Amino acid sequence: MSKRGKSGRVAPADDVFAARKRKPVPHEFVLEALAPLGPETRPMFGCVAVYVEDKIVLILRDKPAPSQDNGVWLATTEEHHAALRPEFPNMQSIEVLGSGVTGWQVLPADAPDFEEAALRACALIRAGDPRIGKVPGERRKRGEAPAKRAAAKKAGKAPAKRAAAKKAGKAPAKRAGNATAKRGG
Repeated sequence: MSKRGKSGRVAPADDVFAARKRKPVPHEFVLEALAPLGPETRPMFGCVAVYVEDKIVLILRDKPAPSQDNGVWLATTEEHHAALRPEFPNMQSIEVLGSGVTGWQVLPADAPDFEEAALRACALIRAGDPRIGKVPGERRKRGEAPAKRAAAKKAGKAPAKRAAAKKAGKAPAKRAGNATAKRGG
């Protein structure tokens, strides 16, 4: 409710400045199981990504559609799918990521063994199992093709600096490690 101050102005209602309410974390029992490792969470794709140290290990998802992808997503690679399948018989590919096989696999929330499977995954993570968890790659700028990024990384920033210097009408500075600088030419 608004209150009138000494100056006669109406102060805004307290709820205007109230912090935005966050959605509850889906499948929060997973974070409790990983608590000894001090997991960090970050929003990702409208879900909750779970990191342990520098690795993303899980994504927790509970969204209206498509519901078959709700559950705990395991960050793994295709080469580990066969080894994980005996431990997680209900594990499946994530449909929202397309029809191809990806590293990500889901422990579906509607599976009869969902909580047991999710807790088993947490136990593997706590044990340092290399089959679960990935160090995220370097972020790519929007619209930048992977080949262009690789070429720029390989060449360093020198070509961009030379182009900018040429445009400005200046000669680019030579680096000490440059082959022409070593030869004196």
